[in-house]
Amino acid sequence: MLSTKKIFEKFEALSAYTFTTIDGEYPETRIAHFLTYDDEGLYFQTMKVKPFYCQLKKTNKVAACSLVADSVAATHDEDGLPDFPEGFFIKISGDVRELSFEELTKKSENDSKFLALVNDIERYPTMTTFILYRYKGELYDYDFAKKNRDHKLERERFSFGGMNQIEPGFKIQSDKCIACDSCFKACTFDAIIPGEKYSINSSRCDECGSCYSICPVNAVIAKTPMDEEYRKECGKKIRKYMSSSK
Repeated sequence: MLSTKKIFEKFEALSAYTFTTIDGEYPETRIAHFLTYDDEGLYFQTMKVKPFYCQLKKTNKVAACSLVADSVAATHDEDGLPDFPEGFFIKISGDVRELSFEELTKKSENDSKFLALVNDIERYPTMTTFILYRYKGELYDYDFAKKNRDHKLERERFSFGGMNQIEPGFKIQSDKCIACDSCFKACTFDAIIPGEKYSINSSRCDECGSCYSICPVNAVIAKTPMDEEYRKECGKKIRKYMSSSK
């Protein structure tokens, strides 16, 4: 499980990233950043005159997402599809609360990382501090071209403060699996583990649905199951594509 320190460092690999809140019925986004951390959570600031502050106070919830790659310029392969250089993204969502200036000052007395936050409030009195104290998230490390390893993904989910999180990946029901090898052939993420009963390496599974669609006995459990007729139709399309690309 990733520590709060490690999560902060991953976000810090990019100095600013997207923060999302709810404003009525719609999400709102803006660029912001985490400023520091301790064993209670992650800290960020905004100004009390901003809509961001109002939305945080109304819902006490926030989400953030950052992508880090060698290049973020849009390029395409010979088929016209996006070509992603290796990198990772990290996402996090959870519950926040506002810290009083007194709380922040007390923290700064014992931890110098908080001094910059105190100084910013003294310079801009409308500034205030929030702590993300309960959260869940995921580190999604990708190398789609497999330049540096023999698989495309390494996924790790994490949680803090008692928040529940669902592990990544689909599951194969061993009592239904007939070891036909269809899922292994269809998976482009090297996530299928062959055997007497097949299984899925959840840290490598993109949850793309290929194994779920192509399974002849519906042994794969998807996070969001589809209508059975549509699942079978998708399976037919996958088989056709695999046959034509040989």
